[in-house]
Amino acid sequence: MHRFVLRPLLAALLVLTTLFGAAPALAAVTITFWSHELGNSFPHAFFTLRGVPDAGGTPVDVNYGFTAKSVSPKILMGTVAGRLDISKPFYIAGSDAQFSVTLSDAQYAEVLALIAAWDEKTGDARYNLGTRNCIHFVKEAARIAGLTGLDQPRLMKKPRSYLKAVAAANEGHVTLVAMHGKAYLASLPPLGPAVVVASPLTAPVAPVTALPPAPAPAPAPVQMVQTVPAQ
Repeated sequence: MHRFVLRPLLAALLVLTTLFGAAPALAAVTITFWSHELGNSFPHAFFTLRGVPDAGGTPVDVNYGFTAKSVSPKILMGTVAGRLDISKPFYIAGSDAQFSVTLSDAQYAEVLALIAAWDEKTGDARYNLGTRNCIHFVKEAARIAGLTGLDQPRLMKKPRSYLKAVAAANEGHVTLVAMHGKAYLASLPPLGPAVVVASPLTAPVAPVTALPPAPAPAPAPVQMVQTVPAQ
């Protein structure tokens, strides 16, 4: 009798596993590669990191690019000082999300190491328009994410064309987005209630927990007065 009861349950579990087993884990960091075309600045490539590591911890929702520390004719003549570029929300909304990749925790840690290595405060921030620009920066992040077809010499000054070529070379290994930033950002689900957004280069900020109210002081003991009977 138990066998007849268990068979339908096992069949139902098998169907659920088939339907939902391929769904991406919610607890993971996704790297999305973006391009920004001509406007008030040079064409630019950058990436966002969003999600929660599989091991748990503070959710992240940050972005990183790489650029020259100051825009001047010197960037056309050779190597100049560079810096990490953190885009403002309006800039991201005006950019284009090209494709995404879900990172393992090990890959996420490598991307954080890459960011630190290109930061002027913790690593080498030399900028060169021909050999070490924003596209070279995202190229290294894409390599960490396990992508191939990254060597595109003719496209290293063309962010959108470069990322589209990488997406085409990794069909089936990336999630194609191809959306304008404003629409893509609006489509993202919330990271969760009371999310603490922290830069991965800084220590995560612990949420403030309200202290319980102090207990009321105990009432003073009442002294019992014993009446002495009259003599």
